[in-house]
Amino acid sequence: MLRDWFRVMPTVTFTNLKKKKIVVPEGANLRREAHKNGVSMHEGIHQVLNCHGNGMCGSCRVRIVSGEENLKRKKWWEKVLLLLNPMWLFARIGHEDEMTLACQTRVMGDCEVESTPPMNWSGEEFWV
Repeated sequence: MLRDWFRVMPTVTFTNLKKKKIVVPEGANLRREAHKNGVSMHEGIHQVLNCHGNGMCGSCRVRIVSGEENLKRKKWWEKVLLLLNPMWLFARIGHEDEMTLACQTRVMGDCEVESTPPMNWSGEEFWV
């Protein structure tokens, strides 16, 4: 019980937001905690029109900069979403291993992410 008092909570650093850091409980949902701390996980029209954390729209995408081992991802759902949502396909081009959905990710330790990374509409790395 005493050990719980000294447990250090994970820190999430948003590299594209002037290195903004938020401290979250271990096992917390990345999207939910970002919203609680004033970090927008959606851009443009998706700030209003999104799936509210159900993993369907792909607009809460983040690029993992470091600490991937500290994130618990639903990789199987990311693969299913490739068939359901072409936006998710184009978002991942060139960053297949490091792109994830914030709503389907649990934070288990310190990490750095880039929120709302740009889309790769031209697909330069897709056609190579």
